[in-house]
Amino acid sequence: MKNAINWFEIPATDFERAKSFYEQVMAATFETMTMEDIGMTMAFFPADWENSIGGGIAHGPGNEPSDKGSLIYLNGGDDLSTPLSRIEKAGGKVIVPKTSIGENGFMAQFIDTEGNRVALHSPN
Repeated sequence: MKNAINWFEIPATDFERAKSFYEQVMAATFETMTMEDIGMTMAFFPADWENSIGGGIAHGPGNEPSDKGSLIYLNGGDDLSTPLSRIEKAGGKVIVPKTSIGENGFMAQFIDTEGNRVALHSPN
């Protein structure tokens, strides 16, 4: 096993609002897929599908946002200050500002538009 994680999903109540939020924060366009047979719609975070871990925003049965439980750390790029500066403009709330974690870089946490607690990590 190369990685402990191979996929993640961030639950959304309002799919379009969540997709717009993450597109603004990550400065990226997300591909969307609807799986009508199971009633789920997903928007995918940019990823190198051959060599990295992927994930998406999930809307459908059983996808309930929460600020408790598992915490996902999204790639904050070279300096997480950049995506962090977009959080509140996009409708989220920063709850832990950019914080040094020593030789491991920096982290921050936020609440997205759906009520999920999510984090960012970067080397600088």
